[in-house]
Amino acid sequence: MSLTSLVTGCAGFIGSHLTEYLLAQGHRVIGIDCFTDYYSRALKRNNLLEILKHPQFHLLEEDICHVPWPTVLDGVDFLFHQAAQAGVRSSWGTSFHHYTYNNIEATQILLEAARNAPGLLRFIFASTSSIYGEAEAFPTPESVTPRPVSPYGITKLAAERLGQLYYHVYGVPFVALRYFSVYGPRQRPDMGFHKFIQAILAGRKIEVYGDGYQSRDFTYVADIVTANLQAAFTPNPVEGEVINIGGGSRVVLNDALDLMGQLTGCPIHRVHSHRQAGDALHTSADISKAKALLAYHPQYDLAHGLQAEITWLQETLSLVQP
Repeated sequence: MSLTSLVTGCAGFIGSHLTEYLLAQGHRVIGIDCFTDYYSRALKRNNLLEILKHPQFHLLEEDICHVPWPTVLDGVDFLFHQAAQAGVRSSWGTSFHHYTYNNIEATQILLEAARNAPGLLRFIFASTSSIYGEAEAFPTPESVTPRPVSPYGITKLAAERLGQLYYHVYGVPFVALRYFSVYGPRQRPDMGFHKFIQAILAGRKIEVYGDGYQSRDFTYVADIVTANLQAAFTPNPVEGEVINIGGGSRVVLNDALDLMGQLTGCPIHRVHSHRQAGDALHTSADISKAKALLAYHPQYDLAHGLQAEITWLQETLSLVQP
């Protein structure tokens, strides 16, 4: 008997990779995506090209807040909640209501549905390192006090706290994975590596916020997918936990840009501008907990991941042109 998984945000960057992997593992997958206009619908549809051909995949093009959940969750074993209103910089100002709606309200509706779905084995929530803000320790363990420096981070932290509340009060089998700077093929057009590689390939100048010496714990998307599956299937009691998922090392942005230049064989023209509100200066994941509870060990280094993203962008240039 095959397992059934539900993936929210199935047409997105991480959600489409996760959906593909689940189908390859023999799962029946229900994918939900409302195709918001945050970035190109054509790009999201392209993410689903092969997935839509799979006989075990069913797409619901719906807003999470308006799905008939009792019917949809019937028979679902694993719920992977990847959908969110993303973007640190765009979470300021008049667009904030999109973040409260898509990150907090939608998650609460899903949790309410999950508490009435007794067959659900795990609810895996896509959280973010943005909840740490300017962290008080590097590498950063889950035990530090969250101090988000963006409205986006605030909404993801609120969703995390809701999930833990539903676990403690109603027994919803919720676990949050805090992703650190995910990159790879299908990365959103607003994300740094996508913008940098696209500019390099087009011979345009790269806008670098700050001096370029900020650092990130870059995590390849395939490692993120693996972590989700490990969180779903581990026999360890992970319900109610928050767990860092990082790439295993911290890399200075200037060094990452130099590597992009080497891999593309193209010159890089940098233009520096002011550091942006909401951007943490450094991120670094302490993944000790992920190793202990999930047996998680990142497998992909930056050179491998960047080459894969470069190749994907070269193949999809017609869809990602600004």
